[in-house]
Parts: sequence; C-alpha cells; structure tokens
Amino acid sequence: MAVTLFDKTFALYIGAETIQERVKEMAAAMNAGLRGEDVVFIGILNGAFVFVSDLLRHLDFNAPVSFVKLSSYKGLASSGKVISLIGVGENLKGKTVVVLEDIVDSGKTISAILEQISVFKPFQVRIATLLLKPDVYNGTVEIDYVGFRIPNRFVVGYGLDYDGLGRNLKDLYVLDE
Repeated sequence: MAVTLFDKTFALYIGAETIQERVKEMAAAMNAGLRGEDVVFIGILNGAFVFVSDLLRHLDFNAPVSFVKLSSYKGLASSGKVISLIGVGENLKGKTVVVLEDIVDSGKTISAILEQISVFKPFQVRIATLLLKPDVYNGTVEIDYVGFRIPNRFVVGYGLDYDGLGRNLKDLYVLDE
C-alpha cells in the first residue's frame, strides 16, 4: 500500500498494529522503571502528539503532561537549526522529566530541549522516542526508551508529516525512492 502526499509517494513501512504493540512495550518499561517517582512528561510538538497520546493511555501511574514546540524541518530535510516556538511552562525542579519525541535523527532537537529543561533543575531527564536513526545520531545523550531503530529514510504517518500532511495516517510510511 502506498500514499501520495503532494508530489511524493510513500510506501507502507511499519503497520499500525506493530506500532501499537511497541508503544505498549515502551509504556510497560516506564511503568516498571518510573513508578513511585515524581514524573512530568514533555511531548515535542507537532510530531509526537499521537505517540504521546497512545503511550500515556498505557501508563499505570498518574503524571502531568505538557508540550513544547520546536521546529527544524522544511520539506524533506532538516534546516540544521532548532527554533523554539513554545517553551517549557511546567515546574520541573526536582522532578523526573521524560521527554517524548516522535523521531530522533541528528540529535539537535534533543540537545535543544535538554538545554531548555536544565535551567529548571530537574532530578533527572529521560528521553523516549518512537523512532531513532542511529546512523545519523550525533548526540551524546543516551536515548532511554526507543520504539524502533530505522535507517536514515524520510518517514510520515503516526504524527510525522511531509509539509503538514500525513500526520493522520495510522501506519508509518517511507519515502519511495
């Protein structure tokens, strides 16, 4: 199955059932590892909103969730610069902060959010991402929870977009090159 968004065709890459199963497994790991801690979840908009929503429904402990909005992509490529559009608005002092990201590629967005969060003096920060591109990840920060490790290919669906389209797709699709 394929989808066309603007001038690009994308092939089915990871089906919805596989995604949902992996999100449940990630939540189970968080349930075991974070229970009893003072946790705040921070989702990165726009791409992570679907992942955040699904993940939180599988947690068996209560924790607040907030969102920040960072931007680095134009079309199919990263601009190389991370722009903060909406910043942190929660009290994070002394708390375990779990950053929820849709995809980690170069690591620039993670570095930018960690810089923003550090001024609030959290107890610790954990990173969770649905997708990790290990071949291009240049960051030094350990990614604590990874849904899928994928090659350096452009993907859409499940919250990820191509110029604003495709976020609503329940599956993940890869650019058909």
